[in-house]
Amino acid sequence: MSETQALPAFRRRRSLGVRIALIWEVVTGGLIELWAHKLRSVLTLTLLMLGVFALVVMTSVLDGVKDKVSTGFAGMSWDGTLYLTPKRAKTSEEQKRFALSSGLRYEDLARITAPHPRVLGFSPRATRRSVVRVADGGERIFVNGVTAQYSFLMDRPVGLGRGITEDDQRRHSTVAVVGATLAAKLFGGSDPVGRDLVIEGVPFRIVGVLASGQIFNDELYQDANGVLIPLETYMDRLDTEHQLTLVAVKMRSTADLDEVSATMLARARQAHHGIEDVEVKDLDSELARASGDFQQQMHGWAVVLFSLAGTVLLVGGVGVLSVMLISFSDRRYEIGLRKAIGADDHQILMQFLLEALVLAALGATVGTLAGSALCRALSDKFPWGLVVNPYGLAAAWGIALVLAVTFGLYPAIRAARLSPMEAMR
Repeated sequence: MSETQALPAFRRRRSLGVRIALIWEVVTGGLIELWAHKLRSVLTLTLLMLGVFALVVMTSVLDGVKDKVSTGFAGMSWDGTLYLTPKRAKTSEEQKRFALSSGLRYEDLARITAPHPRVLGFSPRATRRSVVRVADGGERIFVNGVTAQYSFLMDRPVGLGRGITEDDQRRHSTVAVVGATLAAKLFGGSDPVGRDLVIEGVPFRIVGVLASGQIFNDELYQDANGVLIPLETYMDRLDTEHQLTLVAVKMRSTADLDEVSATMLARARQAHHGIEDVEVKDLDSELARASGDFQQQMHGWAVVLFSLAGTVLLVGGVGVLSVMLISFSDRRYEIGLRKAIGADDHQILMQFLLEALVLAALGATVGTLAGSALCRALSDKFPWGLVVNPYGLAAAWGIALVLAVTFGLYPAIRAARLSPMEAMR
């Protein structure tokens, strides 16, 4: 290869090396400039750090909240479920007609809960407020009469001991399964299984404690803050009128909703001698409505929080502008000297832009580390942990760097257009 052919390659290598050296010089010079003006730099970095910190934490926490609420919705076991509940009279005519019926009662179950090919199971429930007494005191609670299938059909796992069995129902046993919240109130951290409590003068033996979980509806709240007892025992000992609060019907498929609803209403109407004082509530529709409302609320919160974080980052960008303008005023002689020894406008422009990027990158790094640390600290509060959202992290860094370039462009252009003679006067 001749010298004339090797020269362009050599110049390219030299040009690349010069560029890398210039970038390194600019980065180190920017760090030295930041260190030389500590208070000014800390104030600017704090604003950028807070903006990035807010975006990282906000996007991660919103994801965690969505996961937690989705888990809570799933725990309600509303999918493929309908409730048969007493209907409220809306007119005086309905009041007169409903008065001829005894309402939804335990005696209706023989007809309502007859086997149906499209129904997985039935879960009747009766609920009342009462006072429970233990050796250490008392508490106003919810007493819930349920069947052995309740835990399975409505997803109420038992954390300690056992649940209510069919044998308990047959024997009308005075046994109780205590909610997790009530167990903590009455017994603190001790194991309540095997201990006794008294409800309306009737002693009950605690055989189990429900597992703790998220509370998203009335039934979950009543279970957590009350006791479950066999439905037959409830009717014998606590409610001589045998009134039911509801009958949950678990379908094999949501596609069978219309058919099953019509069948259940027809059975209730037959049991009540043609009086339609019972209605069907489709929990799938309720769940979809609740989920939609939640998504709208999350969207609103996301807009508000993004706006706050964006405002903080914008203020941080203004801080970058002020720092770069001050740096331009303090370094006019340096700029003139660099131009006098051969630096062109493009190099000066890039020098100032890179310094602005260094400033933004430092603030973003501190904000990322602080946000990640907070997410790690809050991780155990969420069912699937709290992982830093990569999109939120990328958005925070992108916004910080774009703002740095945008607000650093004006002082960079002024520095690039400065003549050597004017700068060195």
